[in-house]
Amino acid sequence: MEKQNKPKRAADLGKDPVGPLLLRLALPTVCAQVVNLLYNIVDRIYIGQIPVEGKLALTGMGVTFPVITLISAFAALIGMGGAPRASIALGAGEHERAERTLGTCTAALWGLAIVLTVLFLLFQEPLLVLFGASQDTLPYAMQYLNIYVLGTIFVMTALGLNGFITAQGKSGVAMKTVLIGAILNVVLDPVFIFVFGLGVRGAAIATVISQAVSALWVVRFLTGSKTTLRLKKAFFRLDKRLLLPAIALGASPFVMQSTESLLTVTFNVSLQQYGGDLAVGAMTILTSVAQMVQMPLMGLAQGAQPILSFNYGARRPDRMKQTVRYNLLAAFVFATAVWALAMLAPHMLARLFAHDSALIDETAWALRIYFAVGFVAAFQNTFQQSFVALGEAKISLFLALERKIILLIPMILILPYFFEDKLFAVFFAEPVADLLAAATTTTLFLIRFRQIVRGMPDQTKTAP
Repeated sequence: MEKQNKPKRAADLGKDPVGPLLLRLALPTVCAQVVNLLYNIVDRIYIGQIPVEGKLALTGMGVTFPVITLISAFAALIGMGGAPRASIALGAGEHERAERTLGTCTAALWGLAIVLTVLFLLFQEPLLVLFGASQDTLPYAMQYLNIYVLGTIFVMTALGLNGFITAQGKSGVAMKTVLIGAILNVVLDPVFIFVFGLGVRGAAIATVISQAVSALWVVRFLTGSKTTLRLKKAFFRLDKRLLLPAIALGASPFVMQSTESLLTVTFNVSLQQYGGDLAVGAMTILTSVAQMVQMPLMGLAQGAQPILSFNYGARRPDRMKQTVRYNLLAAFVFATAVWALAMLAPHMLARLFAHDSALIDETAWALRIYFAVGFVAAFQNTFQQSFVALGEAKISLFLALERKIILLIPMILILPYFFEDKLFAVFFAEPVADLLAAATTTTLFLIRFRQIVRGMPDQTKTAP
C-alpha cells in the first residue's frame, strides 16, 4: 500500500531533482492559469457572438476590466505576498509561522473583499464612465458589473488562498481549484446567455457561481486532513508582524495588476479619442490575447516559486540557479511561439472573439503592432516573479511600477504627438515599453541574484 501511495506524496522542494520537480509543479500551475484564462475570455467569446448587439456588449465588458483587475490585484496583494513568505518559512523549518501567515492572510482577504464589494456597488457607474464607457456601451457594462462584484469574496478567496496550496508543493490540488470553476463556467455561460436569454447578465451569473465553487474547494482543502498548511481558527486574525511583510512582498504583483486598471483606462480613453468604439473593442480582444501569453507565464513562475523560495530559505544556491535557468528556458519557448502566432495569424486570433468584419480587421492590424516584441515577456515575467519568490520586495515593486507607470502610460499619451497616425502610436507604445522594461529587469536580476547567492555555501558538489 505504501508503494501505491508514493506517487501521491507532496513534492520534496529541497531534495527532488530540480528539472523534473519544476515540471511536476509547473504543469499543474500552467494548466490552472490556462484554465483560469477561460474565466476571463469565455464570457467575451460568447458575448461577442450575440446577434446584433454583440459588438457593443463586448466593448461594454471591456470597460469593466479595470474593476475586475483591481479585485484580482487585491487578492494578489495578500495571497502572492503571503505564499512566498510561507514557503520561505517552511524552508527554514518554521511550520507554525507558515500556518500563522496563512491564517492572517485569510482574515485580511475576507475583510478586504467586504470593503471592495460595498465600494464598487456604490460607485460603479461613475467609475465605468471614467474607464471609457460611452453612452452606448455603459448599459452593458453596468449589467455585467452589478452582478460580478457580488462575487468579490469568492474571487479573492480562490485566487488569494490557492497560492498557499502551491506553496506546500501540492500544485495538482491547486490546479483542481481553477479547473473545477472554469469548466463549470464554460458549461454555464451558454446556458445563462443564450438558453435563458440573459445576455451579459447571464455571463456574470455564470462566472459568480463558478467562482463560488472554486472558493469552497480551496477552503475545504485548507481545513482538511490532506493539507500541510492548515487554516486554523486560532490563527485566523490580523497579525501585523506577519501581514505587513506579506503586503510588502505582495506590493509588486499588486502594482502589476492594479496598474493594469489604470493602463486600461489610459488605453481606452486614448483609443476612444482616436478610433472610437471600434478601437476600444479591438483593445478588449488584444487584452484577451495578452492574457493568453501572461497567464501561462505566470503559471510557470508560480510553479517555480515554491522551489526558489524554499531553497532560498534552506540556503541552497545550486538549486536556486537551476530553478531560474529552467524557468527562463520554458518561458522563452512558450512566449516566442505565441508571438509567432500573433504575427502570422492575427485574423485567426481576432475571429475567436468577434464575428464583425470591421472589428476583426481592426484587431488584426493592431495585433501585429501591439505584440511586435511579445517574446521579451519571458524575461520580464521570469525575473520579476523570481524577485518576489526571493522576498525582494523593493526591487520587485520598482520593476512593477517601471513598465506601466514610468514607461507605458506616459508613452500612450506622448507618442501620438510624434506620429501622423495617432491610433498606430497608441498601440506602438506597448512594444516600446516592453523592450525597455525587459532590458532593465534582466540587468537588475543578473546583478542582484549574483549578490544574493554570494556567500551562501556552494552545494553543487555535495547535492544529491
